[in-house]
Amino acid sequence: MATLPPQPYAARLNIDYPEKLDRLTTLLRIIWIIPIAIILGLLSGGGNQTVMTDTGGRVVQSSGGGISGGLWLATVLMLLFRLRYPRWWFDFARELTRLGTRVGAYFALLTDRYPSTVEEQSVHLEIDYPDVERDLNRWLPLVKWLLAIPHYIVLFFLVLAAIVAVIVAWFVILISGRYPRWLFDFVVGVTRWALRVGAYAFLLVTDRYPPFSLS
Repeated sequence: MATLPPQPYAARLNIDYPEKLDRLTTLLRIIWIIPIAIILGLLSGGGNQTVMTDTGGRVVQSSGGGISGGLWLATVLMLLFRLRYPRWWFDFARELTRLGTRVGAYFALLTDRYPSTVEEQSVHLEIDYPDVERDLNRWLPLVKWLLAIPHYIVLFFLVLAAIVAVIVAWFVILISGRYPRWLFDFVVGVTRWALRVGAYAFLLVTDRYPPFSLS
């Protein structure tokens, strides 16, 4: 009896391997990335902070989270009470994720192309829009962030290893102009793993538990 091939995960990432990288832009990458990093920070609302004080000027409440946190909470509530995932804010979340991934790929030296706010470039990221009534359980968003804890633990160590890999690649690129393929594949694999966890626990586009895999 023939077995069906496994279905692709709802979030997928591939990055084109560069045959040659520019030594100058690699050397100064931490400076070149500043403008687009500021734009990404403003879009994601990472620096948004609301502070409330009493009549004596003492801080009584402080909150933050910005657009990304608000979008996650809004999606949780829509799934919980209406079992709906509005297409327009799925599209926004997907495009914001794409931009963030392009910026991350540029910072990790995976590409020389300055991150575009529109074009896909060499970073190919796909997230499937869910059939909410068929594919999503309205109650799971309440606990997905908790169920993903094993992934957080593994990713903590993988990200540390990826940082070391990028530092090693930086020196190699300055000498040879090439990103060692095995280091490139590892860093892309860690990014792909984190994307799947984000799609499950925070974008909430799938109920399928993320695989423990770099591929």
